[in-house]
Amino acid sequence: MTSRPSRWRFLLPLALLVVWLAIGGGLGPYAGKLGEVSSNDQAAFLPRSAESTRVIEERRAFRQAETLPAIVVWTARGGGPLASGSQERATVTMAGLAGDSRVVGAPSPALPAEDGEALRAIVQLRPDLGEELTETLGTIRERAQAVSGTTVWIAGPAATQADLSGAFAGIDGLLLGVALTTVLLILLLVYRSVLLPLAIILGAVFALGLACGIVYWLADAGVVRVDGQVQGILSILVIGAATDYALLLSARYREELGRPGVERYAAMGAALRRSFGPIVASAATVALGLIALLASDLSNNRALGPVGAIGIGCAVLSTLTFLPAVLVLTGRASYWPARPKAEGSADGSHGIWRRIAALVDRAPRKVWTATLVALVACAAFAPALNSRGVPLDEIFVNDAPSVAAQATLGRHFPAGSGNPAVIIADAPAAARVAEAAAQVDGIDSAAPVDATGRPAPASPLVVDGRVRIDATLSAAADSDTAKDAVARLRTAVHAVPDANALVGGYTAQQYDTQRTAERDRMLIVPVVLAIILLILVALLRSLVLPVLLVATVALNFAATLGVASLVFEHVLGFTGTDASVPLYGFVFLVALGVDYNIFLMSRVREESMKHGVRQGLLTGLTATGGVITSAGVVLAATFAALGVIPLAFMLQIAFIVAFGVLLDTLVVRSLLVPALVRDLGRHAWWPGPLGRPSAREAQATALGG
Repeated sequence: MTSRPSRWRFLLPLALLVVWLAIGGGLGPYAGKLGEVSSNDQAAFLPRSAESTRVIEERRAFRQAETLPAIVVWTARGGGPLASGSQERATVTMAGLAGDSRVVGAPSPALPAEDGEALRAIVQLRPDLGEELTETLGTIRERAQAVSGTTVWIAGPAATQADLSGAFAGIDGLLLGVALTTVLLILLLVYRSVLLPLAIILGAVFALGLACGIVYWLADAGVVRVDGQVQGILSILVIGAATDYALLLSARYREELGRPGVERYAAMGAALRRSFGPIVASAATVALGLIALLASDLSNNRALGPVGAIGIGCAVLSTLTFLPAVLVLTGRASYWPARPKAEGSADGSHGIWRRIAALVDRAPRKVWTATLVALVACAAFAPALNSRGVPLDEIFVNDAPSVAAQATLGRHFPAGSGNPAVIIADAPAAARVAEAAAQVDGIDSAAPVDATGRPAPASPLVVDGRVRIDATLSAAADSDTAKDAVARLRTAVHAVPDANALVGGYTAQQYDTQRTAERDRMLIVPVVLAIILLILVALLRSLVLPVLLVATVALNFAATLGVASLVFEHVLGFTGTDASVPLYGFVFLVALGVDYNIFLMSRVREESMKHGVRQGLLTGLTATGGVITSAGVVLAATFAALGVIPLAFMLQIAFIVAFGVLLDTLVVRSLLVPALVRDLGRHAWWPGPLGRPSAREAQATALGG
């Protein structure tokens, strides 16, 4: 009679293991196939309600397809003036591209620079070329090189987009390899076990395979959007989250195994019961925080929301099914050659955390005052973080051909050449709008265009009573100077009576994206904080403590931004950050930062119910200190792996999340929060049961009265 339960208990974890092996084998390849349904076309991620987006809609009425300009620049090989006949030869070679299915309309003639040392022609390409874009630019370059004695440069949005696609090309395997290797090495060093790190890594890989399979199907059906940025973050997010949750569960299982007379199945049952709530609550904060991105007006933010939430869900599923199956089947061998020890046993980790707990217990007010002052001092630099965007010459961490080409273009022509601000206005007011635009500081010239897109002040193309006016910017189209010029341009043309003018184009899109990102932060940040607060209230059954935890993680985020502003400007040499960086950093850092406080305070609550508030805090801090610190180090190292993608955006996100997680793990969760809770005592748990005096305290108070 006793063998049957044992057999069933053996079959269930074995069945779960087989299911996950099938998932890994069947869906694992999708981690490398997401690129097939990804789009790195930046035009697809514009604000939905912005003025520049309305201009795109109106341009369709002109039967002028949305294009991706490639600007071809010729300079003399040795410098100085170009040889005689170069302009005619360049015009002829570019004209040969007319009729190419990848080219929209006819390329412009080659125009000389005022200094006579360069030529420029513009080739309008289809914006949906995808992987064909690099090949198309190669064709253009090959033709352009027929102009003897010249060096050919290709600038403009087409060249930038090709370099962006190149930055993500083949990055999946490298990013995944770096992240997994880093996590494995840390786990081996920290836990000095062979099987456990491999089981955790395998669970994370299976979770990622499941997530990528689901996202692939949804993206292929058009339900979600994926680009290289979302793809890279998904991999890191799933690996980091799955590892964190696995560490919490495996640590609790190890603790239960160390109790006298407890066998593996009972130990796993107890570990799951006591870890389920914190793990699910932690995952909910991250998933719902990501879902809040759906409130954004930026398509790339909305794309990350559901994709990231799917990844978190798969990480939790793997942690609560695959890992328990492996740990139950292997039992104490999971931790070989280390041996499971009971709670409070003497080891180096607990010894360190006992000393920290003693410090917090002995001088809580000094601890939280010192840490609070340090964090506020760091946060004071947060307003210095420039989130108006990254200029073109800083987008790529390494050298990129489009950056050098744009610099060459700017030396010989107005830097905004080939990428004008596009004005759509009523035809009767065209001349007045063009005149008002030309007088704006930062606008080199402005004129209505004909059906070919060329300046034609006397005979512009009129469609439904509207005309298009191109305004050439003096500064590079992606610069802050150009964005400021667009803002002034809008003010000027909006003021023209009966013109109903709208301003769009590449620079206006960047400006609108920046403004929309600022609006998104004002909307989404309070939503995420409210979501986290509600989850903490439900989990901890308190009001004071959740507010305290939310305030500390928000302070940690502000301090991280302050440090980032100093590092980006004075160490890495960035003059700005992408407009979405602060919001992404907030969602990841605050949601993930709350995870560690959930792990800590849920254990503190459990111990406080047994031993009282003071002892519960000290026991909880000692018991969870090592595992939470390990989880923080792993997560920071995982996000740091994003730095292998040679883009400023990814490097900035990697630094903010990695540094912020370490700051939260080592300072906020280890010192600030425990010291505040120790100083507040039972008042921190108000109005829950722990917030009321115990029977002994109530009796002492009554006797004293």
